[in-house]
Amino acid sequence: MSSSSNSLMDNLFQRSLEDLVKGFRLQLLGESSFISKALEEIRREIKATDLSTKSTALHKLSYLAALHGVDMSWAAFHAVEVVSSSRFQHKRIGYQAITQSFHDQTSVLLLITNQVRKDLNSANEYEVSLALECLARIGTHDLASDFTPEVFTLLGSSKAFVRKKAIGVVLRVFEKYPDAVKVCFKRLVENLESSDPQILSAVVGVFCELAAKDPQSCLPLAPELYKVLVDSRNNWVLIKVLKIFAKLASIEPRLGKKVVEPICEHMRRSVAKSLVFECVRTVVSSLSDHEAAVKLAVAKIREFLVEDDPNLKYLGLNALSIVAPKHLWAVLENKEAIVKALSDEDPNVKLEALHLLMAMVNEDNVSEISKILMNYALKSDPFFCNEIIFSVLSVCSRNIYEIIVDFDWYLCLLGEMARIPHCQRGEEIEHQLIDIGLRVRDARPQLVRVSWALLIDPALLGNLFLHPILSAAAWASGEYVEFSKNPYETVEALLQPRTGLLPPFIKAIYIHSAFKVLVFCLGSYFSASDPTSSSLAQESSSGSSPVNTFTYESIMKLMNVIKLGLEPLSETHDVEVQERAKNVLGFIGSIKQELSEKVNPQDNETESYRVTTAFMEDVFSEELGPVSATAQEKVCIPDGLVLTENLGDLEDICGQFLKPMELDLVSYTDKISFSVSKLRIRDQQEASSSSSPPPEPAAASLLAEHRKRHGMYYLTSQKSDPESNSTPSDYPPANDLASKISMDPFNPKRKPNQSKPRPVVVKLDEGDESRITSQAKTKPKTVNDDETLSQAIQSALLVKSKGKEKDKCERNSNIVLEEERLRTENQQNIEKKKKKKKNGERSSIKHRSRQRSSSEQIEIPDFLL
Repeated sequence: MSSSSNSLMDNLFQRSLEDLVKGFRLQLLGESSFISKALEEIRREIKATDLSTKSTALHKLSYLAALHGVDMSWAAFHAVEVVSSSRFQHKRIGYQAITQSFHDQTSVLLLITNQVRKDLNSANEYEVSLALECLARIGTHDLASDFTPEVFTLLGSSKAFVRKKAIGVVLRVFEKYPDAVKVCFKRLVENLESSDPQILSAVVGVFCELAAKDPQSCLPLAPELYKVLVDSRNNWVLIKVLKIFAKLASIEPRLGKKVVEPICEHMRRSVAKSLVFECVRTVVSSLSDHEAAVKLAVAKIREFLVEDDPNLKYLGLNALSIVAPKHLWAVLENKEAIVKALSDEDPNVKLEALHLLMAMVNEDNVSEISKILMNYALKSDPFFCNEIIFSVLSVCSRNIYEIIVDFDWYLCLLGEMARIPHCQRGEEIEHQLIDIGLRVRDARPQLVRVSWALLIDPALLGNLFLHPILSAAAWASGEYVEFSKNPYETVEALLQPRTGLLPPFIKAIYIHSAFKVLVFCLGSYFSASDPTSSSLAQESSSGSSPVNTFTYESIMKLMNVIKLGLEPLSETHDVEVQERAKNVLGFIGSIKQELSEKVNPQDNETESYRVTTAFMEDVFSEELGPVSATAQEKVCIPDGLVLTENLGDLEDICGQFLKPMELDLVSYTDKISFSVSKLRIRDQQEASSSSSPPPEPAAASLLAEHRKRHGMYYLTSQKSDPESNSTPSDYPPANDLASKISMDPFNPKRKPNQSKPRPVVVKLDEGDESRITSQAKTKPKTVNDDETLSQAIQSALLVKSKGKEKDKCERNSNIVLEEERLRTENQQNIEKKKKKKKNGERSSIKHRSRQRSSSEQIEIPDFLL
């Protein structure tokens, strides 16, 4: 009596879901504290024996779990209890909680099997609907196996509402339990002939999903789907059928000849934009070989492009992007509409128009399109501005600047990009400035001019995203200083006071470039009296720089400017900047001291500073070039070096060195010293076996000394050690190695142009790819989870096709027997011919039956093709 009275009181004063929502809107304690208080209340109410109280508490818990992420897995058993109620309202709340919280690992999942089966067999169609929806959401392999007979029965239900729900749950049942295909697939196909539009829409939707996973399995259904394509007037059904045929036509080209005419008819007659667009997408993606259909589709695309609705305009641009790879003329015909779409308010429309505009770029129109895009970049928002810049950089650098003929123009374009206010693509522009300098010799004078203009632009110093561009400009100014018309201005630009705004690592590049300029000027000054003193001076004399115009006063002035600019940097806290500044200042001090002691430095030179300057010139005289990304992979692995993916066999290789040190420390040390001594002995033997070496330079002697001390860490190879007669040139630089690997590393390609021929662009092997251009990455093949389902569908269709062939064979055999009966009534003089003909027919029948039994491929009936 007391328990029933408590349940009655709880139900009477229980807060409903509406009260909970109102409490959320009026709460003052904070959301988290209110949710905690509500959960305590729900935990108390859900333990009640009254199903009304329990279902209300479960309803509130489902609300909190859906909107606020509250865990409700602890209430799984209570949901099973509410589902067992005879009242539909309680049952609906229970099924909602189950579909919301149950998963494959739920412990009480099997407890709902009998209740779901009971509801599936209920006379109430709404209870059947709840059970089907639950099965579609949480169906596992066991549940799908248990309920396959019920689903098969419901697929033929007389109630359209139930049959529609059963068709919808079939997809989950097939996915979890592929053997259900053998039971339910035939009845599912029969629903394609239903006159009810809801049932037809549901079954076409199921086949649309199956075709997306495996089009080959749905290919035998082409006749039924073709009938739906021709007869149906439901736009959504036709859209799904078109999606299916788009998949099927890609694997069966003959199918396109049959379906192209109905699709074009829908494009001409339909006023529904959704259906017209799906027809257009089907034609341009899967029926692009049919010229008349493609022209009609392009005409419809043009109608989308002139629409004011941004959604329709985007669909038109998207369709053009699909047709562009095979029919670029369609994009060129709509160039004006595409350019106009760049100023649209919708960002998606602008991005799609940008991608289409870049698809039509070639070496003839790259200048025109780039000019248009730069004008749009100046007046666009930051995001779209950087998308424009990145697109231009990617297309122009594609295949090692394939479409660029005039590199002087392109370098000016890179400089203009850097001055766009919203530019944030500094790293990409930096890479291309350096890359062009390394690859294109003829573009280096223009690169120096553009770099100097960037260095003196004060607006670039305040933009953090453009600092990499200044780094590339400083490097180019120092590396190719021989092309500079005024090195004094270059030094002033590199050491201007505003460079204090730059980060330390860029300041270090500025200092090093100024040092290169100084060395070049000193070498030019010294070569005025002795042209053979420097190979660099000889090379630079052929350039545009006035080499022999340096005087004693100009050299002293240049060193004073550099000293004035570097003295503040020598006191900085950054170690790299401080060290480089002091090194340059020390070099200047030594040179000035030697020069200041001479009354006439050209006639009374000492050998010391000449040697120093010549040495520095030789350091910077080696020309840098591009290195292939795959150069290291092409280097042969030395004999004796074993490269493995892991260190699992490390103990077998170095087992004696991996023993614990605490076991035998003395013997362990002895082994190490013994192994080192063996290495020393081996090095000495190799050195003695070779011929007497020439005098070693200081670097080689230091390397040999390091090899003696740490010999156990050096890899053995067939090359001689530094102690042998080999010189440091045994291991060539990366560029020399790439040249030896590639038979034709430069591969010049010249394309005619009205102004001037295309300069030589250095190209390497297949690993020489642009860092900016997006590369198509091949994804590894993944295991298809739907392979079992596809095999089940194909086997079911094979049985169906074999049944049709059997009926056809029976009809053919009856016809043969009738012909035989008629032949027996003829004259006896043709009896032999009749027997031969009969035997020939039997053998042909046997041959055809053997072909049918041996062939497993499913074919479309000939009447469709």
